[in-house]
Amino acid sequence: MNSIDIEVLRTALQWLGAGKRVVLGTVVRTWGSAPRPPGSLMIIREDGQVAGSLSGGCIEDDLIRRVAAGELALHQPETTVYGSNAEEAQRFGLPCGGSVQVVLEPLNDSAWPAELLRRVEAAERTERVVDLASGAVRLRRAPRGEQLFYNERELRTVHGPRQRLLIIGGGQLSRYLATMAVMLDYRVTVCEPRVEYHEGWDAIPGVDLSTRMPDDEVLAMHLDEASAVVALTHDPKLDDLALMEALRTPAFYVGALGSRVNNERRRERLLQFDVSPEQAARLHGPVGLRLGGLTPPEIAASIVAEMTAIRRGADISQPLTDWSLSASICAVG
Repeated sequence: MNSIDIEVLRTALQWLGAGKRVVLGTVVRTWGSAPRPPGSLMIIREDGQVAGSLSGGCIEDDLIRRVAAGELALHQPETTVYGSNAEEAQRFGLPCGGSVQVVLEPLNDSAWPAELLRRVEAAERTERVVDLASGAVRLRRAPRGEQLFYNERELRTVHGPRQRLLIIGGGQLSRYLATMAVMLDYRVTVCEPRVEYHEGWDAIPGVDLSTRMPDDEVLAMHLDEASAVVALTHDPKLDDLALMEALRTPAFYVGALGSRVNNERRRERLLQFDVSPEQAARLHGPVGLRLGGLTPPEIAASIVAEMTAIRRGADISQPLTDWSLSASICAVG
């Protein structure tokens, strides 16, 4: 669950506490090109105030009008579709003839939003199960790999902690990577035990600086499926021990800076530390997509691009070869 969706829950609780009628909308299916993915959330207050987004503005005005008029989700969940034909897609501004299916639920007298927010803030990955006939909601621990499920009888959505990024090393490249990751809604921790790299990190909002040894920080963070680790120090004494521990966790992304040759040597070293061949194969190194970047911000952009592709399940099966920048990245790490 990202910070926007957490804010949706918090706002819903505020409105419900003030006695307002509130409707929750969830994108459950999309066809063609749709502005927001399944699982996107928005709440609509009886007077038309909203938080969150279902389409980036395409269908919100019509939903607000229908909720305010009492046409939707007064007593139990309802489903509505926008863009069911080309004329409607054009009227609502949906791109490329796309369609969006939305489930709307009345939240009044619901106890589950407070409990879900508590679980999410406690870093518990939670599945919300909605009986679409009665509106009854159950919360349970989310099965691994489960995301959104919808049919005419039941809606299941998965909510969990925000994505986390652990960056090993506090050099120049780390500063660009941390800043970009914050913009992508990651909770960022920079682990740097070397005091000469500490200055200035308190000026970057949303980034925590840890002075632990990197392997100790990996263990302390209890990395999960929403976690990523990128090692950028070029010092095997710092990078390798952290990578050894990170590759044993469910972290969705573990990467290390360096050339193809250096990363092959790193994998060989990791195998000597009882890292299995399957775990060593999870290491992304050279880190990042091959975008041809040469400067620290360009390299940082390639790293967050690869992290995004892995997290979203995109196909990046093209083999990575040694970058043209491999001779120069040591100067920016």
